[in-house]
Amino acid sequence: MDGLFAELDLVMPGDLVVYHGSIDIAHGLYTAEPCACQRCVIGDRRGSNDPRYTLTPIGSGARLHDVRRQSIDHLV
Repeated sequence: MDGLFAELDLVMPGDLVVYHGSIDIAHGLYTAEPCACQRCVIGDRRGSNDPRYTLTPIGSGARLHDVRRQSIDHLV
């Protein structure tokens, strides 16, 4: 099953990712979880095809919310 997720380029809860989005000072290594903010939950219920993530930093730093898939890469 892991091969299928990799083929589809899905980010699974707990995956290690590198953030390279628009917040330059936040670039780095994180674990990803589906974003549970109200906006994202409503979008999921409406069938949005734009998944968003909450990123928890490895080490120190603030969590990032509502992060687009395009702003992260899987850590290989």
